[in-house]
Amino acid sequence: MEKKRGIAGLLIACGIFIASAVVADTAPVKLDVDATDAPRGLLHARLHIPASPGPLTLFYPKWIPGEHMPSGPINNLTGLKMSANGRPLTWRRDADDMFTFHLDVPTDADAVEVSLDFLLSAGGSFSAGGSATARLLDLSWNQMLLYPQTASPLKLSYAATLKLPAGWKFGTALPLGISTRSQPGEVEFSPAPLETLIDSPVIAGQFFRTVELTPGATPPHFLHLAADSAAALELKPDDARAFTHLVQEADALFGAAHYRDYHFLLTLSDHVAHFGLEHHESSDNRVGEDFLTDAEVRTFGAELLPHEMVHSWNGKFRRPAGLATPDYQQPMEDELLWVYEGLTDYLGQVLAARSGLQTNADFRDSFALTAAMLDHRSGREWRSLADTAVSAQLLYDSPGTDVNRRRSVDFYPEGDLIWLEADTVIRRQTHGKKSLDDFCRLFHGGKSGPPQVVPYAYDDVVNGLNSVAPYDWKTFFQKRIYEINPRAPMGGIENSGWRLAYTNEVTPFLKIYEGQRKVTDLSCSLGITVGSEGGIGDVLAGSPADRAGLSANMKLVAVNGRSWSAKILRTAVTTAATNRAPIELLAERDGFYQTCKVDYHGGEKYPVLERDATKPDLLAEILKPLTPAPGTNSPSGK
Repeated sequence: MEKKRGIAGLLIACGIFIASAVVADTAPVKLDVDATDAPRGLLHARLHIPASPGPLTLFYPKWIPGEHMPSGPINNLTGLKMSANGRPLTWRRDADDMFTFHLDVPTDADAVEVSLDFLLSAGGSFSAGGSATARLLDLSWNQMLLYPQTASPLKLSYAATLKLPAGWKFGTALPLGISTRSQPGEVEFSPAPLETLIDSPVIAGQFFRTVELTPGATPPHFLHLAADSAAALELKPDDARAFTHLVQEADALFGAAHYRDYHFLLTLSDHVAHFGLEHHESSDNRVGEDFLTDAEVRTFGAELLPHEMVHSWNGKFRRPAGLATPDYQQPMEDELLWVYEGLTDYLGQVLAARSGLQTNADFRDSFALTAAMLDHRSGREWRSLADTAVSAQLLYDSPGTDVNRRRSVDFYPEGDLIWLEADTVIRRQTHGKKSLDDFCRLFHGGKSGPPQVVPYAYDDVVNGLNSVAPYDWKTFFQKRIYEINPRAPMGGIENSGWRLAYTNEVTPFLKIYEGQRKVTDLSCSLGITVGSEGGIGDVLAGSPADRAGLSANMKLVAVNGRSWSAKILRTAVTTAATNRAPIELLAERDGFYQTCKVDYHGGEKYPVLERDATKPDLLAEILKPLTPAPGTNSPSGK
């Protein structure tokens, strides 16, 4: 598919520029970051940018790879000053693109000095949000630098140093320099292209630990842990073996590695934003402090590290052409996120089960929740899944309420259903001789080597699947991705020997889900989810709760005349199945109270996958490990 760019983008891509200062191709940009004030939420940086006299344009990275939106946290940039030969320079922000700065380099200067500070506040993009505590730091280099306008900005060489608080240790995929500088606590890195620098975040902290997951193997793999306490660094032997097994399973799935070494960066804190962000040779994973010490917390987040690692192949090595932009200012086109994120989400869950980070039962219960949630989305009636991908940059920042009517970034969870179905189709078409694993090896594997980007288009995905199992893949995706579908695609579940069903008992995984999300999920019965303080997060359109007048952002106060609690609400749902009386819910919004009579008598309903004995259990085959678990001689699953 032809990708359109603005005039400026075409000029940059072709190496054509308005008269500007020339940036030296040989001398690297020097970047010195002082993180000694990180415990109080402040970073300092100095840049030495070689340049010849004349107009110079500098950019603050705007479109950050993996974030799928113009999320460069420029609002947290402060204290910006520029000089040359010790004399201050006047700079001007571009009136059309506020991430762009213009200045003039004096005739007697061969470089520009830039100093800036960065506020590690909770606002901004997810890589900037909540990035430090008094005991640790998550550093994303794109926060701390400007880069000049050149023909190939991603190839610009940057020589970076990092000064940490006394006693702190660090982990990163960025190669270290041959020598270290004399200043205490300062780390010198080898000069690296801008693309590699920004793709190589750093975690550091007072409480820090590194675990080598594959001793003696090539390439090596490391798990770096930074926490707010020493106790949080405890890694149980079974978990360590599961992380090692994850590496082995990923290698077996893709058949090649496109990194020199791989680093899981795992931040354990209740005071940073919780998310995962992919990089080519590492992944930035931020979870609660008890992730490794609480079995339920670890089970709930089991797919995080597998998901982000899969991105090294699907998203970093193979990348949709619309996301493989020539710099960090060109808008990215998100349409193929159903491959980039949807396939990754599916593979991440599969690898979590194959590696032992999650049981097959937890996989099924999680899948049932996903299927039921998507099948009840009223937003499906007006927008396609493709539209959620195209408008991802809007949906990522959309409110967390009323998701049912709006739809959210559904290309993640619905990708699970679609790619499971694709897997079953391949197995059916080839009579069990091939699977989606073969497509992954063909499309994302190839020959091992250093990081590189190989862009692809929609037709490349279709052709790759056809080379594994001939089928009408264009129609398959057209119907599931690009057309409006009032119901979720259940073909993969049904083809694999299971079906979506409902039970009146909370499943073990749902119990963990509700505990971690701090919600009571009655979306399959009353049609509402309720937060721990009574706030109604969502109301399914057309559900009993919707017909009774309840809405998102109301606060539940009482149930049948009694103060609300999750237990009392669930009891009321059970009782209404036999006494036939409506459930009276007292709700408040904006200081006004309303009694809503919910006419529902179907009892509690929670989604599960139910075995269909008339079909082979393909799901068990899909989740079967490809390699022996560490310390055993044969693959085993649960």
